[in-house]
This record gives sequence, C-alpha cells and structure tokens, in this order.
Amino acid sequence: MLSGKWTAMLVRELLCGPLRFGELRAALGNPSAKTLTDRLRALEHDGVLTRTLYPEIPPRVEYELTERGRELWPVLTALHDWGVGHPRA
Repeated sequence: MLSGKWTAMLVRELLCGPLRFGELRAALGNPSAKTLTDRLRALEHDGVLTRTLYPEIPPRVEYELTERGRELWPVLTALHDWGVGHPRA
C-alpha cells in the first residue's frame, strides 16, 4: 500500500487535512502530473483517501485521508524514527 516513490509523502501531507491537486504537487516538489494522478488513484482504490469533486466552475477537487489512511500515522512515525536512528553510513 505504501509502495511507490510519492505514496508515503502524499499520506504525510494529507495528515494535516484535505488538499487540492496543485497544493499536493507543490508540497511534494512538483512530481509529474501523471505520476501524482496514478498514486492518488491507487490510494483511493486502496481506501486510503477520498476524492471529492465539487460542481463549481472551474471544478474543484479535494483529496482527504479516510480513517484507514489516518491509521497510517503510527506506521509513518515508526519509519521516520527508525531512519533517524539508522543514518546512512
């Protein structure tokens, strides 16, 4: 579920609340739109986030973690803590 270059970082960014595509892209350092779209679709398929389309002009889309997605917080924290305790040689 957390495979892929941008997946863990996407979850990390969404832990603070819902974000739009452009906001996510900027927060991650501008990955390609295709890559980001693919990762978001995979996370939506896995039930980690929801995609809400607002019928406005222009259309607005927001991505938000589901309860299942928020449960990844301790996993990401553990990975971070492990990385800090085991720096590259």
